[in-house]
Amino acid sequence: MSKAAIDINNLPYADGDFFAFEQLLSGKEKDRLAEVREFLAREVKPIAVDCWNRGEFPMDLIPKLAEIDLVSPVKRQGYSNLFAGILHAEATRADTSIATFLGVHDGLFTGSIEALASQEQQDAWLPDIYSLKKIGAFGLTEPLGGSDVAGGTRTTARREGDSWILNGAKRWIGNATFSDWVVIYARDLADNQVKGFLVDTKTEGYTATKIENKISLRTVQNADITLENVVVPDFFKLANANSFRDTNKVLKVTRLSVAWQAVGQQLAAFDVARRYAVERSQFGRPIASFQLVQHQLVQILGNVVSSMGMMVRLSQLEDAGEAKDEQSALAKAFTTARMRESVAIGRSLLGGNGIVTDYEMAKIFSDAEAIYSYEGTHEINTLVTGRAITGISAIV
Repeated sequence: MSKAAIDINNLPYADGDFFAFEQLLSGKEKDRLAEVREFLAREVKPIAVDCWNRGEFPMDLIPKLAEIDLVSPVKRQGYSNLFAGILHAEATRADTSIATFLGVHDGLFTGSIEALASQEQQDAWLPDIYSLKKIGAFGLTEPLGGSDVAGGTRTTARREGDSWILNGAKRWIGNATFSDWVVIYARDLADNQVKGFLVDTKTEGYTATKIENKISLRTVQNADITLENVVVPDFFKLANANSFRDTNKVLKVTRLSVAWQAVGQQLAAFDVARRYAVERSQFGRPIASFQLVQHQLVQILGNVVSSMGMMVRLSQLEDAGEAKDEQSALAKAFTTARMRESVAIGRSLLGGNGIVTDYEMAKIFSDAEAIYSYEGTHEINTLVTGRAITGISAIV
């Protein structure tokens, strides 16, 4: 088979959906997915590698994201959780950093407001949040608190008249260098419970400093946040965020989104690896004609299909109101493990070209490490699932 005989623009199974899971979507959802795919191909994909290399966020993309209207597809627009998941996978497939921006603003930040704010608060805040007139961030993780932040939140809140005084530090907070608002979770000194507060980033005593030297999600503007006697009016205390159990309502849903990101990351790896395999020639023929290379591609595809199958079923359970925390935990642990394997295979398939971003796989490979760790590490999500099936906690 000669290289000229291969039409790289018309490869079989172009969408990578080998088991046709997308056929489970409604006609309206399929049309919307096609619209968003076209947008991502036109506006996101061409700039993704350059932004990643420079470690800069494309601020001029925000008005375009507002126009395509991707925020809150389930609660506001009436789409299924399955559609929202596939949509998030597609955003990740185009660029993990932009998908993470959306995941922070929509899933974590907007999700906190939708789940934990009063109706009066939602009416006041959500219109600007949905339209991206106000960009949000989510402040939970701390310099000394990641997996144990539920019981070890060091940031404090103290009630003083009609206001709250916040002191402490947060770390790894995406979007925080340019966000207008951030939801800060802090421990109330009066009852030792974790509560949520909407903080205006222009408030005196609030600072956000970009975290430099990252090898993953370089386009995402993660920050260290410090809060020094930050005054928050009582109206900006989330009415229904009164314990970490309330916070976990948000995390349960966002773990689904991150697991869908793991699907999208594998689809991206499959796209790049397959295209490279049919374009790259060695020993006088495309490397796609070698058995070991086909084996590698099929390994990636198998990981994608198994991950996607799990996520389709979990999204259906979420639509039915039957999804459980431990199911989200297993999904996040399983899909990110498969993702890690898939991107490593993809990087290996590209050989030396797999370690430079010119061929995109190096970016995909590096970004996978962040997905593997955030929204609960692989180890913690494994133990959450283990606790569910044994009745015994091994976390501490």
